[in-house]
Amino acid sequence: MKSLNDFARGKLDHLRDQGTCRVIQTTDRRDGQPFVRNGQELISFCCNDYLGFTHHPTIKKAAKEAIDRYGTGSGASRLITGNHPLLDELEQRLAKLKGTEAACVFSSGYMANIGIIPTFIGPKDIIFADELSHACLRAGAEMSKATFLFFRHNDVDHLKELIATHRSNHENALILTDGVFSMNGDLAPLDLISAIAQENDCWLMTDDAHGIGVLGDGRGSAYCFSPVPEIPLQMGTLSKGIGSMGGYICASKDVIDLIKTRARSLIYTTASPPANIASAIAALDIIEQDKEYRERPMQKARLFTRELNLPAPQSPIVPIIVGDTFKVMHYAEQLEENGFLVSGIRPPTVAKGTARLRFTFSSIHQDEDIIRLAHTVRELGIV
Repeated sequence: MKSLNDFARGKLDHLRDQGTCRVIQTTDRRDGQPFVRNGQELISFCCNDYLGFTHHPTIKKAAKEAIDRYGTGSGASRLITGNHPLLDELEQRLAKLKGTEAACVFSSGYMANIGIIPTFIGPKDIIFADELSHACLRAGAEMSKATFLFFRHNDVDHLKELIATHRSNHENALILTDGVFSMNGDLAPLDLISAIAQENDCWLMTDDAHGIGVLGDGRGSAYCFSPVPEIPLQMGTLSKGIGSMGGYICASKDVIDLIKTRARSLIYTTASPPANIASAIAALDIIEQDKEYRERPMQKARLFTRELNLPAPQSPIVPIIVGDTFKVMHYAEQLEENGFLVSGIRPPTVAKGTARLRFTFSSIHQDEDIIRLAHTVRELGIV
């Protein structure tokens, strides 16, 4: 064991020297605000629970009832034990929300992307991906063994250049992009990318993890555009705006049928627990019925940016670029001392020299707390 321990210790020492060694801290996420960490009450501005659904009474009730009826787990993979009825219902609801024929639910967004991409793309094919695409899109692309090229962030001209140079040399082509970029908070130009995909016989797949529930009348980032762009592979998660756990893909019936029989991360993974599925269905009910509630995260983000004279947000995610890794973590510590939980985002999650504070806003944030946060940010000299 000495050589293994020495290897780990050496790696950790190197990461500490760079300021990129992570430490996971215990945090008690209670009903509403504040959270508790190290005995201190904190108001969290780093959570992806944009609609506050993880503690919503209606959604908790649905999860409890599902446990009472179906138990705590699913027992095995879906192809072994079959679907419990809630899974069928959730997939139908997601397909309707996204305007597709069918949907397939995975146990997580990461599992969805590493299963979907290799199902359709192989060594003879090519993938074009936005350089800021989420790590799980990259992982799925790498597992496909296809030629894998990045285009500059949201640069459709660069995408066109890459396609013009490389597309004809490959059998199938896939374009990958986030709908909302999780560390920038900006939207992909899905209308332009969709048009490029259709013109060049490429399939388009979007990861809308941070769009569903809060953008486009709750239907996601594609519905911020008019007309709605054609996106044959609409992927997303149930763990952000939906407040549960899991991933999904919405597409045509033939595409979904192939995924359900070939995606290894679906076939060889135990299905999601009934409580997670029930809570997601209850969340969709609220998203579809309560316009005022689903619009709150964007209203809260706009309040924050107005207070600090920052550019208007495109999503409930507002980054403030600091640059230096040690400096951004110092600012995060200072904010915590003032009662705010804000994540410092460092390489390799973001590029070197672009370390940032990532502020996220939810329906349950109080305006007075957002104003106090903005004042604290200014007083600390962050902006």
